[in-house]
Amino acid sequence: MKDKALALLKELTDAHSIPGHEDEVRAIFADELENVGGSLGSDRQGSVYFERGLGENSGPRVMIAGHMDEVGFRVQHIRPDGYLKFVPVGGWWPHTLLAQRVEVLTKNGEKVLGVISSTPPHFISEADRSKVMSINNLFIDIGASSAAEAEDVFGISLGDPVAPATAFTPLAKDGYYMAKAFDNRVGMACAIQAAQILVREEGHPNTLISAGTVQEEVGLRGARSLANVVKPDVAIILEGPPADDTPGFSPSESQGKLGGGVQIRLHDPSAIMNPRLADLAIETAKKEGIRHQVTVRSSGGTDAGGFSMSGEGVPCVVLGVPSRYIHSHNAIIDIEDYLDMVRLSVALVKRLDQVKVDELVEYL
Repeated sequence: MKDKALALLKELTDAHSIPGHEDEVRAIFADELENVGGSLGSDRQGSVYFERGLGENSGPRVMIAGHMDEVGFRVQHIRPDGYLKFVPVGGWWPHTLLAQRVEVLTKNGEKVLGVISSTPPHFISEADRSKVMSINNLFIDIGASSAAEAEDVFGISLGDPVAPATAFTPLAKDGYYMAKAFDNRVGMACAIQAAQILVREEGHPNTLISAGTVQEEVGLRGARSLANVVKPDVAIILEGPPADDTPGFSPSESQGKLGGGVQIRLHDPSAIMNPRLADLAIETAKKEGIRHQVTVRSSGGTDAGGFSMSGEGVPCVVLGVPSRYIHSHNAIIDIEDYLDMVRLSVALVKRLDQVKVDELVEYL
């Protein structure tokens, strides 16, 4: 399972897929699941899903879902001197941007390498050097000497999507890996790998739906439209949440430690998870001996916020792989936390038969 996980994570994190331009991740999802033994479909925004039932009485519709997009940028303006102005797509902390490599994906499918730059510090007043550079004052240098060269030679157009250019890399510590976009390529890898395991083992007493949503990073948009298409009875959201085990955090308040196992999220501003489903996830993790850490978040949000409010309401829980430095060019995970998320996803889906799902929503 580990070898497959590493191959998937490398392919997915290397992919260029910012909100609204998730084509490369969608293609990987389809390629991995098209011959597994189910059906593929998509909604009209580009979210994708794999569905597999077991005969006429296929039980409840149980979904496992990650989001395909990563935070990125788009070309806003091509300056006469060939430099590119850009706008952020998703949440960025400007501290992390200067001198970082990016790739501009052109309309002809070419990727143009560049670097995020600013006026050199030698020409900035001493008082301003200590301030965080506004994104409005940054630009991308692709080596073009004019707007005509950027457009006609490099193929750059307004609106072209821009993503970090960072390779999937093992660290010196065994099991630690660095890459961009672990938020949320860990979720997408798990959605693929867990589905493959469940189908191979004939291990789901339900209709299994494995999905990848679009545009989560700009407002959970894909979850809302996909829910109207697949109509899940219960949803397990797979995420790459921020770790809080670095300097500056109180150890007593850290709920996302690398090497601590899969996170089980109970609450964040976007959604209050179904308490019965959350309890079932915790119970399942304990029963199966899967390392886990429970979290209550005061900030952030996931696609649970979109899925939970669809239809008559969908019980949701969020499982996550803690990742240091999300929404940056270089995030870090422990591969064992990811494998724990796969194990818990598989085990939880196996328990969600019609009786269990009905119990989640029995209020009267």
